[in-house]
Amino acid sequence: MDNTTNTELKQKNLDTRYMRMATIWAENSYCKRRQVGALLVKDKMIISDGYNGTPSGFENNCEDENNNSFPYVLHAEANAITKVARSNNSSDGATLYVTASPCIECAKLIIQAGIKRVVYGEQYRLLDGVDLLRKAGIDVSQIMPEK
Repeated sequence: MDNTTNTELKQKNLDTRYMRMATIWAENSYCKRRQVGALLVKDKMIISDGYNGTPSGFENNCEDENNNSFPYVLHAEANAITKVARSNNSSDGATLYVTASPCIECAKLIIQAGIKRVVYGEQYRLLDGVDLLRKAGIDVSQIMPEK
């Protein structure tokens, strides 16, 4: 086995493990419709994490009586990016693992945060966020999370 293949295999194994961890992290979400988890990884270290939910200080209730998400619910990616912004870490050059493909709004945050790679699990019904990430030159790939 040559070095390129060995390196690619190691990366694929890491990607699978981080995606599994993001899936477990999603279980922290109080949202009923969909629980999404995200991990920001840089130099093989988790520098931030997030899951979808309400802003700090709000009741942990994501949906109204008709099962529609409240407009102030934060996506997992946004929570991970804002969390790293409040730390001494930098997301520049990091990889984001997220259990669902990013929406267009999160894609804009990912680009501005300097994240260079996104690995996502489930495909969301709209792919405009993924398309924007690719247009920005970000490496995007899908790995189905293990259940």
